[in-house]
Amino acid sequence: MKTKYLALIALALSSFYSHGQELALVIDDGKVGYIDTSGQYALQTDFEKAASFSNGLAAAKEGKKWGFIDITGNWAIEPQYDKVKAFNTGLALVLKDDQWNYIQTSGEILEVDPPDKYLDFKDGVAIYRKGEKIGLLGSDGKLILEPTYDEIKKFWDGHAKFRKGEDNWGLLNYKGEVIIPAEYEKIGAYNKNGVWGKKGNDLGVFSDGKFTAIPGIDKIWDFRSSSTLTYAKKGDKVGFVDNKGNWVIEPSFDAVRAFSNGMAPVRRDKKWGYINEKGEQVIDFQYKDAETFSADGLAPVKEKMWGFVDKSGKLVIPMEYDISAGFSFLQKNAQKGFNNGIARVKTKKGWGFINTKGEVLGDKWHKNAENFADVN
Repeated sequence: MKTKYLALIALALSSFYSHGQELALVIDDGKVGYIDTSGQYALQTDFEKAASFSNGLAAAKEGKKWGFIDITGNWAIEPQYDKVKAFNTGLALVLKDDQWNYIQTSGEILEVDPPDKYLDFKDGVAIYRKGEKIGLLGSDGKLILEPTYDEIKKFWDGHAKFRKGEDNWGLLNYKGEVIIPAEYEKIGAYNKNGVWGKKGNDLGVFSDGKFTAIPGIDKIWDFRSSSTLTYAKKGDKVGFVDNKGNWVIEPSFDAVRAFSNGMAPVRRDKKWGYINEKGEQVIDFQYKDAETFSADGLAPVKEKMWGFVDKSGKLVIPMEYDISAGFSFLQKNAQKGFNNGIARVKTKKGWGFINTKGEVLGDKWHKNAENFADVN
């Protein structure tokens, strides 16, 4: 087994599994390693290709085959697969001898009635295609929903858009229960704060189980968990509506981003500033670009490079970084900047992480570094 261990003792492992821990995948000298939130290596390996941890395991490639290692770097599932996907809900897709299967974290194959196409599990459910119809498969290998619909999109927050017929969209939950009937030409992603839809020429929101059209609206974006307001376009300007279908902030901006921590980035005349949920300007229009505030009360702002301001507009971390959300396509609307007190940043020296004081985690910049994620 090609691994090197760094301070992984039994007590640390016990704490790791009991309380959970976040690790970030990093690449140095062509080898994959994993650092903890202090910036120090929790595990170094000799693998040239490996993935982030999920459900306590990480995919790793030895020779031409893929397997899964545990947090000690030992093989939990020996390398035997041609392709693998990450574990989710205790199951992962693997390809061996031209056959896809779902395996459990023990390596045991989950017995299922083979679909026409194998798709990943998420939120305890996998989209199940058989013939021309689509249903839902549970993590026990049994069908939650018989193949019924023409299309089901990815699940987010336990809900997914589904299509019945040519252009009729609705929303269902992970139990296969219809939350919004398939009567709409378009429908937004589910969020507890609101869902938008389109029926005929009307765009609007679902309020108290009923569709409420918003007059004059040309486009509307998905709601976020950080606010009951979302942004919408009327003509060539953008403003904000609430989840009852009311204009709360009239469309007067050239571009905006979502409200988070009570503030939203907005742009006028090619400059970005910030407003509160009353529409009042809080930070002047002065930046070339700006992103949303994190729960830590900091937001990325850009002139030539990126730095971070607090909610008063004070620059608390100098503009000397590049930023990115990383490989966050698995997280809808993933936030750039700080997440749980840590931001992924880049300098000429490479990729790394800083805390809310602007202090660099660890003593090394990396060729690549992915976002921290809970290994479990």
